[in-house]
Amino acid sequence: MIGPQHAVRAAGSSAGGAHFAFTDRWGGVSAVPYEELNLGGAVGDDPAAVRTNRARAARSLGLDPARVVWMNQVHGRDVAVVDGPWGDAPADVPAVDAVVTSRRGLPLAVLTADCTPVLLADPAAGVVAAAHAGRPGLVAGVVPAAVEAMIALGAEPSGITAYTGPAVCGRCYEVPEQMRAEVAAAVPASWSETSWGTPAVDVTAGVHAQLDELGVVDRHSSPFCTLESGDHFSYRRDRTTGRLAGYVWLD
Repeated sequence: MIGPQHAVRAAGSSAGGAHFAFTDRWGGVSAVPYEELNLGGAVGDDPAAVRTNRARAARSLGLDPARVVWMNQVHGRDVAVVDGPWGDAPADVPAVDAVVTSRRGLPLAVLTADCTPVLLADPAAGVVAAAHAGRPGLVAGVVPAAVEAMIALGAEPSGITAYTGPAVCGRCYEVPEQMRAEVAAAVPASWSETSWGTPAVDVTAGVHAQLDELGVVDRHSSPFCTLESGDHFSYRRDRTTGRLAGYVWLD
């Protein structure tokens, strides 16, 4: 049993058996400062707790924990096309920021704690993707790269459903003025201002603008700002903290 609070929030499903879900921080076994449902294996938490948390989250979605495909995320734009889970050794997990598959029943996962998790599915084509879009990945174009990889497997942009999960919002993601200018030069929709009037970047808005330019019109966004929400992990707020996960798969 997960417990009284939600470990996983189902974001939605679409015709053809595509499923999308995002976790919050509750329902796991990790201790402070990773309490409770930390799913990140490289943040200093007890590895046994992380394994238990990943198993709980997967089983709450009806998934086999051993089948979930994770990434070694590095804030780049590289994409891996996969047809099964990696090996058990950390070295078996490649340094990529997006994974794509045409294998039904294979769940893909992305870890975040302020960055924007992006889940994509074309049920008709039988292709799904998960991408990690932080500020560097937004500028590098990791989401367009993921969509391009989906298209190479037969997906159509007009048939893709996209969900972006909990992330730091544009009214909270304060950055230096020069950084805002550099990011906005690459992705104009990312230009933002904090609620207290200083320069900011809106990564999620930038991601949605990129998807729109690619012809992905069926898009959905989480209402949760990770920095503002005590139910979610936030690196900018807490520094030493856990990681949330987004999952996408096809029946």
